[in-house]
Amino acid sequence: MEEQHPFIDSKTARALAERFGTPLYVYDEKTLRANAEQCLAFPHAFGLKVRFAMKACPTAAILKLFNAMGLHFDASSVYEVYRAMRAGIPAEKISLSTQELPVDFEKVIRQGILFNACSLDQLERFGKAFTGAEVGVRFNPGEGSGGSGKTNVGGPDSSFGIWHEHAGAVHALLQKYGLKLVRIHTHIGSGSDPAVWQKVALQSLRLVEQFGTVHTLDFGGGYKVARVPEEHATDLQLCGAPVRDAIRQLAKETGRELDFEIEPGTFLLANAGAILTRVQDIVDTGAGGRQFIKLDTGMNEILRPSLYGAQHPIFLISSAARSNIPPRGEIDYVVVGHCCESGDLLSCAPGKPETLATRRFVEAGIGDLCVIGGAGAYCSSMAAKNYNSFPEAAEVMICADGSFKQIRLRQTLEQMVQNEIG
Repeated sequence: MEEQHPFIDSKTARALAERFGTPLYVYDEKTLRANAEQCLAFPHAFGLKVRFAMKACPTAAILKLFNAMGLHFDASSVYEVYRAMRAGIPAEKISLSTQELPVDFEKVIRQGILFNACSLDQLERFGKAFTGAEVGVRFNPGEGSGGSGKTNVGGPDSSFGIWHEHAGAVHALLQKYGLKLVRIHTHIGSGSDPAVWQKVALQSLRLVEQFGTVHTLDFGGGYKVARVPEEHATDLQLCGAPVRDAIRQLAKETGRELDFEIEPGTFLLANAGAILTRVQDIVDTGAGGRQFIKLDTGMNEILRPSLYGAQHPIFLISSAARSNIPPRGEIDYVVVGHCCESGDLLSCAPGKPETLATRRFVEAGIGDLCVIGGAGAYCSSMAAKNYNSFPEAAEVMICADGSFKQIRLRQTLEQMVQNEIG
């Protein structure tokens, strides 16, 4: 019997493929809501805001769903701010922490969003434009953690945030421009070790103590999600309880009752999304060589394996024409994408994007469907879009009542080239 994806069984897969084609991003409303409820129940002492890290998947339908559930939003660029507002998100529910500020950054801040300066230069530019205003600061706490070196965004090898030892320079700029620091934001990495997360969260309270006007500590996201059985997910209750207790202790000692913010992206989306694709070819490299499954998707829909050596579960579903044929044994396949690129590899070794690994399936056939799980976060939004001039895939929501709702159309060639003028 074929192993099945949690919310895309063989019947659902065939119905989706027939109606919308492949490749296709598929999201499950029930899972999205359940994940959001877990985050809203994160341990806190005096107040909690859950900010969706919208870079994980900024599709309007998903932003609207989370907005209706009471979530707030973290934007990583001015463009994400405008995208959120276009989806109906009120400006006051959006916080901006960005690697770059455009020349006209004042325009978006005047809309009413919250801003966290992520460098001393950003803080100076903000001070010149908004003398006497309230502001947030993102600090690099001096330590980081992540699923790989590329997802570690804290410590001396990371450019993100103001180095924690430069707190004195922050004080000087606050005084120079009459700014009031009300938020401290730190983030150490995606897929970070829960023990390191707790340690750095507690260290961040020491930063708060250096700035008496701070009323909010935002500790980002990075909670581990188990996409495959070998991985272990973060228990939010166990992870957050020590930080909650430390905030309570700070209140006893100083009278300061801090609000707490988290910014989950992967935790909310990863296992709530999948890519439905199709086997378009099967090739081999002779006796003693490899057997390859070639899909009609690849790095232009899911870049994480090629970039990080990320692991995603893969489920094979026999085509309708083959569904009643008895299986003919199992085979170890290397699963690759359709891009003309040697790095377009979906079954790489863990953490080793250039190392081929195999997945064992019942013998595959051309036309079979394939579900790539754990693809809700950092897939649609972080793909090598239009590489080889493949169009962006469509996106569909499986609604709570089991119906299908298309939330993004498949891109056309005309849309792909519409800005070319030469």
